[in-house]
Amino acid sequence: MQRIIDTHIHIWDFSRADYPWLKGDTSILNRTYSISEIEEERKIAGVTDGVMVQASCNLDDTRMMLEVASQNEWLHGVVCWLPLMDTKETERLLEEEFLLNPYFVGMRHLIHDEPDTKWLLQPAVIESLKLLAKHNKPYDVVGVKPEHIETVLNVAELVPDLRMVFDHLNAPPIPAKERFGKWGELMKVAAQNKNFYAKLSGLGTASGNFEGRTAEDIKPYVAYTLEHFGVGRCFCGGDWPVSALANSYSRIWQMTKEIIDELVHKDIRHKVYFNNANTFYNLNLGNLN
Repeated sequence: MQRIIDTHIHIWDFSRADYPWLKGDTSILNRTYSISEIEEERKIAGVTDGVMVQASCNLDDTRMMLEVASQNEWLHGVVCWLPLMDTKETERLLEEEFLLNPYFVGMRHLIHDEPDTKWLLQPAVIESLKLLAKHNKPYDVVGVKPEHIETVLNVAELVPDLRMVFDHLNAPPIPAKERFGKWGELMKVAAQNKNFYAKLSGLGTASGNFEGRTAEDIKPYVAYTLEHFGVGRCFCGGDWPVSALANSYSRIWQMTKEIIDELVHKDIRHKVYFNNANTFYNLNLGNLN
């Protein structure tokens, strides 16, 4: 059986943490979501392993996820949040808490919610990112504009040892059916840096206008990404429960697998489904041959 790591799972608990981006939201997302809700669906999908990703810029959300990860054998890590604007506090938290926790595998900040697309380039943030690189912990980039790609290209110059992954491929222009515009130009540049990876996730809902979106709508952008980043620097994520806006957990994965299985030779699919994520997040699960 093919092992599959879902590298992008969210949970949120309104009784444990604050989620400002959900205030006033009238969609199905505006409620608590627990990991148990996808247990049956993930088995149908064939997902064997998982990594959770922060959903709010506070420590309550992060600590809640670390706790949940420790209680579920198939979950192997959490992409946490740290106060990057406060380098001393980030260093203290790393040394006294997070580096001691085996489920801390990476870090993310909701940069797409920041008014300034260059938020990551602030001196204090750069110094904090250097701490991540020092400890070989990667950074998840949740950008939605070409300007976010431009920003992290600059980050890569300032913190050359930091490994970064573009969550949801930094929102390719799927709704506009653009092939491939400024997004494509910048992703091509990013792909030339071996420390940039691409997460094939969230494409069912990326950039809105997702009703009726099919595998054929998404496939050209995945093919473009695989062409430039290579099979060795791409991996997958389901983006549940945000993905539920478009389809069920198992159906999202069925669509993902349809695309990957068409574009990647069966002898090397294990890299995209398992090995690359295992290596990127230092999960120590043992790579598949």
